[in-house]
Amino acid sequence: MRIALSNDHAGYELKPFVLDLLRRLGHDVIDVGTTDDSPVDFPVMTQRVTSLVASGEADRGILVCGTGVGAAIAANKVPGIRAAVIHDTHVARQGVEHDDVNVACLGAWIVGRKIAEDAVIAYLDAEFSTDPDFRRRVAQLAEMERAAAAASARLEPAGGGR
Repeated sequence: MRIALSNDHAGYELKPFVLDLLRRLGHDVIDVGTTDDSPVDFPVMTQRVTSLVASGEADRGILVCGTGVGAAIAANKVPGIRAAVIHDTHVARQGVEHDDVNVACLGAWIVGRKIAEDAVIAYLDAEFSTDPDFRRRVAQLAEMERAAAAASARLEPAGGGR
């Protein structure tokens, strides 16, 4: 599987562990995270992953920041992205199986290496269920995105005005 991986400064300490884990598991990793602990804005680092997942250049994404919450909020602003904070194996697995999560967000301040390892493995091993209920609900999410985009387009001034 091709995985896009990014981190902000708060996730800097845990990201190398996650990168090594992904490579040991045999995944192709696109590392677009920060390379030191200098402050960076998590929305910028998140966008690096979401653009790769939304375009199909990566199958899934993983974001490592302080709590995972900011990254999940930012990622879910992107059409086609379904991001969740994964701090345990149940959420990691069920998020993919029921909600087709394609971007996992880890909080380096919240989980240690062993929990991160178990959660990442559960996330990557899970597959979206063929159950019609789950498929219908994810389709409803896509429709919500389309409706919001259409409403936003109607509100924009003609000619790109200011």
